[in-house]
Amino acid sequence: MTLIQNEIQLMLTELITGLGMPATQVDIDFPSDRTRGDIATPVALALSKVVGKPPREIAETIAEAARKAQNQYVERVEVAGAGYINIFLSDAYFHDALRKAINEGERYGTNDLFAGKSVLFEYTDPNAFKEFHIGHLMSNTIGEALSRIYAASGAKVTRLCYQSDIGLNVAKAIWGMLQSVTSMPPATVPLAERIAFVGRAYVLGSRQYTDDAEAKVEMDALNKQLFDKSNPRANDLYEKGRAWSLEHFEEIYALLGTKFDHNYFESDMAAPGLALVKDGITKGIFAESEGAVVYKGEDEGLHTRVFVNKFGLPTYEAKELALAHDKVGRFPHDISIVITANEQQEYFKVVLAALKKVNAQAAEKIRHITHGMMRFADGKMSSRAGNIVTGESLVDDMRSTVAERMSNRITDPQARAAVRDAVAVGAVKYSILRQGIGKDIIFDPKQALSLEGDSGPYVQYACVRAGAVVRKAEGIGATAVPEEWATGEISDVDRLVFQFPGIVERAARDCTPHHIVTYLTALASAFNSYYAATPIIGSGAQTSRRLATAQAANIVLRNGMHMIGMIPLDEM
Repeated sequence: MTLIQNEIQLMLTELITGLGMPATQVDIDFPSDRTRGDIATPVALALSKVVGKPPREIAETIAEAARKAQNQYVERVEVAGAGYINIFLSDAYFHDALRKAINEGERYGTNDLFAGKSVLFEYTDPNAFKEFHIGHLMSNTIGEALSRIYAASGAKVTRLCYQSDIGLNVAKAIWGMLQSVTSMPPATVPLAERIAFVGRAYVLGSRQYTDDAEAKVEMDALNKQLFDKSNPRANDLYEKGRAWSLEHFEEIYALLGTKFDHNYFESDMAAPGLALVKDGITKGIFAESEGAVVYKGEDEGLHTRVFVNKFGLPTYEAKELALAHDKVGRFPHDISIVITANEQQEYFKVVLAALKKVNAQAAEKIRHITHGMMRFADGKMSSRAGNIVTGESLVDDMRSTVAERMSNRITDPQARAAVRDAVAVGAVKYSILRQGIGKDIIFDPKQALSLEGDSGPYVQYACVRAGAVVRKAEGIGATAVPEEWATGEISDVDRLVFQFPGIVERAARDCTPHHIVTYLTALASAFNSYYAATPIIGSGAQTSRRLATAQAANIVLRNGMHMIGMIPLDEM
């Protein structure tokens, strides 16, 4: 939260109680319409329900008291509509806010909301032997953004990835590999070829599991053999395929800008999960049913789920218990945030209900955040290669499109590839984060790469422009002299720069990265308009002040993009 927000909240709180009204939460907004002030509050509407007076009357009373308080940074106070209190800040405040942004640089926008807190983030969670799906891409994008926002808010963040590397899906892939072992590529060929082989093997096994009763029996048996490592031939293929999958995932994480602090594996959670369920049976937490072990959630408004199947193998649910249990012991923490798709919401409710009885300490720390699905604007579900769109193929298609559109200004191959990847990944991440996490999103490749607004490249290009102005000024010895900031016109860019710390804090408090995306788009738009209409370098006495605006815009755009996992650029 900005200092002025805190100051105004305290001022209004004191005025409200001083007027004999009950203390209440004073919410602060940043109006998008300048005529509604720089800061607005609907506190009079909330008080009306308690005081029993019209909100407009209450707002007029508070506004008059605020005018008499004569805060040095408040230029005027107005009442609008049904009872909103609109506060207009003085030019002096914006000059000071600009100075703060430039002086703090990379630290501008950070806060101490979660100072002293240790927070775990578990996200992405792909499946070995399978493709990196759209859901994994969405989870990664959201998890990485929230991790960075929490870190910027003072938390000690630990990034975790829980990768599935055992179970029936793996057995299907190994079965397919066994059928195709003569065409299995050696370790010396490119990783992409080895991953393609594993993918084909999984498709074969998955299809035959449904179509061939005998093959189904073989895969069910293989699943148990992989669990107890009793089939040497299958074990060898498993180790190779698993290593290839994990190596491939690391390539994807690097492209997406994620570095996990610890990788959990489903195979490691199987035995401890089975032990927890067996112990839970003796305590009456779980019950046997038709040869399996289940948790009956109906009494809690939930449903029954299997934790140990009829073959005596722990299910994903049992392993989830072990995972939460291990997190508490391995990574002491205050909050454990787990990010999955909406479709896992009911499943997770049952797991959490069971966990509360198995390990209440672990359960009380968990916060489950779910995201929606991705749909495509053109209705197509296939990539350029004609395959079903996966998270990986979507990013690759975007990279190809960016490469086709890039100008020839960037001639160095490495620099060109870096810009291509930053723009492509940024476009995808922006599209995922631009609205509330829980909603389905419509992905439009053309809009995602547009330079006309409401896109990742649009924000990146505004940052490039602002940075170019600053570098050009440095090249001719022009600087933003602090002593000269106290004069000059206040632009829309300046009015947005001061909001950034408050936007970040709100995004952290509510786990809503879309607030930062919306803000960055508005700032990019304001700077592009300012850049087009205002001579910055060589504008006489105004040069220093206008250069400060460009410098602050560049700082905030860079900081904001970093917080949501996008890469700021110096050239495009």
